[in-house]
Amino acid sequence: MTGSGLVRAHVLIVEDEPAQRALLAYNLSAEGFRTSEAADGEAALEAIAGDPPDLVLLDWMLPRLSGIETCRRLRARAATRDLPVILLSARGEDEDKVRGLEAGADDYMVKPWSMGELVARIRAQLRRSRAAATGAALGHGDILLDPETHRVTRAGVQLRLGPTEVRLLATLMERPGRVWSREALLDRVWGRGIHVDSRTVDVHMGRLRKALMAGGGDNPVRTVRGAGYALG
Repeated sequence: MTGSGLVRAHVLIVEDEPAQRALLAYNLSAEGFRTSEAADGEAALEAIAGDPPDLVLLDWMLPRLSGIETCRRLRARAATRDLPVILLSARGEDEDKVRGLEAGADDYMVKPWSMGELVARIRAQLRRSRAAATGAALGHGDILLDPETHRVTRAGVQLRLGPTEVRLLATLMERPGRVWSREALLDRVWGRGIHVDSRTVDVHMGRLRKALMAGGGDNPVRTVRGAGYALG
């Protein structure tokens, strides 16, 4: 059992440099994780199909299939749509981070990184993923959402939200900090194949913000120009 109480969570390390892959595997194993490895994107997809991990550490620059394209393919498949992915990259520019998150990554870390921070982020993603899978309450700051009853409170006060606003909020709360594009929110909240104008997202996001701020609290939803929305 790890220090966070997670029992042998399985982490797939997708990295083409053998030394870096071995270092990650050694350190994560020492933290109590079960690890498996893949050297490129195609091998990663095959490994995930054969032995599904709880989380994927995915390098951006990979042979055969890039990390970005691998992430897009994972998000396009129902079986892996919600699989936590942390993208690892030497690219540190804001536009690169936005590109990685828009491709579906849940988190983005720039090389070189602190192993302690990487482990902390892995554990955070696993906690959020397991809370969503079990229907456990989602929390962010003073906001609490019960996925089963759709009851939302802020600072202990129940808020009045429509079902679409509740689904939007739940999506944002599952992965605080992640930037969701309008297209990704349409797929997640309205469903694939449903023809809804992307401006509909802005309308419902406006309603969500109004409801969250009804009691005078700060606006917790950020608009990321040219990218979409994020919580926190």
